[in-house]
Amino acid sequence: MPVPVALNLSTMQFRNDDLPEYFGAALIRHSLEAGLLELEITESLLMDNPERISRQLVELDAMGFGIAIDDFGTGYSSLSYLKTLPVDVLKIDRSFVHDLDNADDKVITQAIIALAKSLDLEVVAEGAETREQVNMLRSLGCDVIQGYIYSRPLPADEFGRFLRASLLGASELVELV
Repeated sequence: MPVPVALNLSTMQFRNDDLPEYFGAALIRHSLEAGLLELEITESLLMDNPERISRQLVELDAMGFGIAIDDFGTGYSSLSYLKTLPVDVLKIDRSFVHDLDNADDKVITQAIIALAKSLDLEVVAEGAETREQVNMLRSLGCDVIQGYIYSRPLPADEFGRFLRASLLGASELVELV
């Protein structure tokens, strides 16, 4: 069963005007579907060369790639790009999730989730470490929750075993939190 993968892209990669062609060739070379790949960019990356990056994101979106804004809320938050770029996902930065018991961080997280939902975007919270954080994020309507509560970063071979175990016992993993 294919597993969706998210890739973090850097400013350096977007300086290459052939970035969409590179990804297109990689899809063919590895017999992959673009819909299985989500390309993550940070808000600050968008400020590097907005015209070039916008053009490349439109091309990548047309190829079927998912586009996510990573670390949302920590960069140069010009919300205009949310209506002009082909964004599918907003990823709430871990700094807000870490301090969800702080009233200000809770309100900011709630606002990001409401903004994402109103724009028909998926919202992902990064950095959940406790059941309380997971429960709070769920109650706020967060779609996907990532963090150490599920797993620490793993080497590729260990990740394969973790994934197989998770797929075989997905209900147990969900019950964990």
